[in-house]
Amino acid sequence: MAKKELVTQVKLQLPAGKATPAPPVGPALGQHGLNIMDFVKKFNDATADKGETIIPVLINVYKDRSFDFILKTPPASVLIKKALGLQKGSSNALKVKVGKLSKEKLEEIAKIKMPDLNTKDLHKAMKIVAGTAINMGVEMQDF
Repeated sequence: MAKKELVTQVKLQLPAGKATPAPPVGPALGQHGLNIMDFVKKFNDATADKGETIIPVLINVYKDRSFDFILKTPPASVLIKKALGLQKGSSNALKVKVGKLSKEKLEEIAKIKMPDLNTKDLHKAMKIVAGTAINMGVEMQDF
C-alpha cells in the first residue's frame, strides 16, 4: 500500500460529543475539501463518553482528501476549573485568588495529562500543571 501524502494538520478544540458543521469545524475543514459531516460523526462517536469536556483534536489531511484524527487530553485549565467548580480563572492572578488546589487533585490532573506532556516523571508533570493553576489565580495546598 502506498504511503499517503500529508497535506496539512488542523488543530481544533471541540466539546466532546457535540461537534457540528458550524464554525469552527466547517471553515477549518472545508477549505481543505474534506467531508465535514464525516468528521463530525466520527468525532462525536469517539468522544460520546467524555461528557461535555473540551477535547483538543489533531486532524491529518491527506492529498486524496481523506483524513484521520488524534484525540488529545483536555487542557489543564479545563481540568483545573472542573476540579474546583470554577467558571473561569482569575482576571488578575497575582492579586485575586479564585480557589485552592490540593496535592491530591493536582496529582490526579497530572496523571490525566501525562500522555500529552513532555515528561514521564509524575512530579515534573505536577509542576507543569501547578504552573497553569498559578497563572489562573489558583493557590496550591501542600505543594
